[in-house]
Amino acid sequence: MPSFDIVSELDMHEVTNAVDQANREIQQRYDFKGVSASFELQDDTVIMTAEVDFQLQQMLDVLRSRLTARKLDVKCMEPQDPDLSGVKATQKVLLKQGLDQAMCKKITKLVKESKLKVQTQIQGEKVRVTGKKRDDLQSVMALLREADIDLPLQYNNFRD
Repeated sequence: MPSFDIVSELDMHEVTNAVDQANREIQQRYDFKGVSASFELQDDTVIMTAEVDFQLQQMLDVLRSRLTARKLDVKCMEPQDPDLSGVKATQKVLLKQGLDQAMCKKITKLVKESKLKVQTQIQGEKVRVTGKKRDDLQSVMALLREADIDLPLQYNNFRD
């Protein structure tokens, strides 16, 4: 029976490249001359450091544009509240990947409500969809692309 997996993953190599490009861009920008501002990637978190809150907002826009240029979906970004302390402002941006149980259940519910002849199965941080026809599986993919899900989804492990 044909099947595929629904996952939410980030290519961390591309994220590293995007953060490096963002660092280079703020070093070149005129409004950041003489300012100690930087991006730092630690695991699934980007830490932005600047002198004032306004610069953090500009840096967040730069990071969004760099992620988009590297073909990464900006829905994976979850900016935290900025931490303002004296002469330095920092802000963490969490990069979400993987489907939690609530999101898996939401996807399963969407597929079941569509009345397509497929079965869904939650397997950890992914949802496996199986059906008798390849067309039904492609209909599920189209349904999920149209749905309002606040995470970037990928479809992999397609078996025929």
